[in-house]
Amino acid sequence: MSTTPNALEWADQYLLAPYGLDEAGIGKVFSELMQHRLDYADLYFQYHRAEGWSLEEGIVKAGSFSIEQGVGVRAISGEKTAFAYSDDIGLPALLSAARATRAIAAAGAAHRPVAIEARSGARPLYRGDDPLRSLEDTAKVSLLERLESLARAEDPRVTQVMAHVAGSWEVVMVVRNDGHMAADVRPLVRVSLTVILEEGGRREQGSAGGGGRFDYAWFDDARLGEYARAAVHQARVNLDAIAAPAGTMTVVLGSGWPGILLHEAIGHGLEGDFNRKGSSAFSGRIGQQVAARGVTVVDDGTIPDRRGSLTIDDEGNPTQRTVLIEDGILTGYMQDLLNARLMGAAPTGNGRRESYAHLPLPRMTNTCMLNGDKDPEEILRSVKRGLYAANFGGGQVDITSGKFVFSASEAYLIENGKVTRPVKGATLIGNGPDVLTRVSMIGNDLALDPGVGTCGKDGQSVPVGVGQPTLRIDGLTVGGTA
Repeated sequence: MSTTPNALEWADQYLLAPYGLDEAGIGKVFSELMQHRLDYADLYFQYHRAEGWSLEEGIVKAGSFSIEQGVGVRAISGEKTAFAYSDDIGLPALLSAARATRAIAAAGAAHRPVAIEARSGARPLYRGDDPLRSLEDTAKVSLLERLESLARAEDPRVTQVMAHVAGSWEVVMVVRNDGHMAADVRPLVRVSLTVILEEGGRREQGSAGGGGRFDYAWFDDARLGEYARAAVHQARVNLDAIAAPAGTMTVVLGSGWPGILLHEAIGHGLEGDFNRKGSSAFSGRIGQQVAARGVTVVDDGTIPDRRGSLTIDDEGNPTQRTVLIEDGILTGYMQDLLNARLMGAAPTGNGRRESYAHLPLPRMTNTCMLNGDKDPEEILRSVKRGLYAANFGGGQVDITSGKFVFSASEAYLIENGKVTRPVKGATLIGNGPDVLTRVSMIGNDLALDPGVGTCGKDGQSVPVGVGQPTLRIDGLTVGGTA
């Protein structure tokens, strides 16, 4: 896949040329930075344009549009990091930021000029087209109206429809003190839908949606119809649901979005910073068995067009497919440059930040458990009494202990090997590392989520993806309302 012009040309057009900045000017900034004894320094330039449209009660009630641009200047000495940022990309502002950040290190190191080299050899994983320009504003409103109409046509009990479409387009460029320069052009779109069904005084809601790194043309009538059916189905199921039982039982997780439990309860504990500091339940356990045999978990930022994918991370490194757990054995962590250097490991392309005004952190991209060899129906037939969690809502996790609580937005009883009555109010309670050891059957139906995930960490939000096949987990605590 290719972009025209290429990412570095876009970066010059949006980030450098408007401010009279060129490679010589960037070299002056690094000359200012490297007068002190620093282990590492980088500049992160960003241009970001975003919009959102919301429909409720048949009319567009909210709309937003924003443009932001700026640069972050980072300097690292040992474990110390200094950071400054500015929405002014001009050379005077950059030099001022450089003088502020270099103060963390001792003066007097021999200065070596930085030779900027454009070494952005990563293959683009998505087109660079601007989704905001892919449809006229009237067509975006029409998209929301079609989505509402499709949802209402699914069931006469639909009393309320809330639909939202959002798009963004950004150009980023990273320049490092080793001369490495890389850029990326990142489109992102998302549609979300929530419906409310009412019958006999009882009201229930269902949600659906999707997106990825492409433009609004992705959302044709067939795909909008899928979202409408999924949201109405979820609300319909909950309208007929009985109170969920409570206790310790076998739980079967559906494929796709239920991988959010894997992301939260396990994935964060495999990020480099928590393990360097010894605060993760997985710290110091490389080479040990941490999961049941057959469990293989990867973080893969290279899947084309996916919401969590990046051609380069926010430190200029190509993303990659990193095996974290292989056949139950812990094999590695997700690393950014800082934590990789301090841990004596290689960076894995997982350095991510919300914007130029934030420091990069080791973060997930698309985190998945890989296929096993069981048919999903075989997994269900193996359960005499249990819970089938087809979809999840929100959840919480403690990174240090691995303890989590997740609510199921669509769940059913399993009785004598068959999915029977829908239940409402089910929560899954457990410990992430412990749950990995309780996986007893792994399906062959790996699916990725539809493109809706957003991950929060240290006050920063970034788009992510999750995925998994159908899983059987034995002895999981279920909190219910029955």
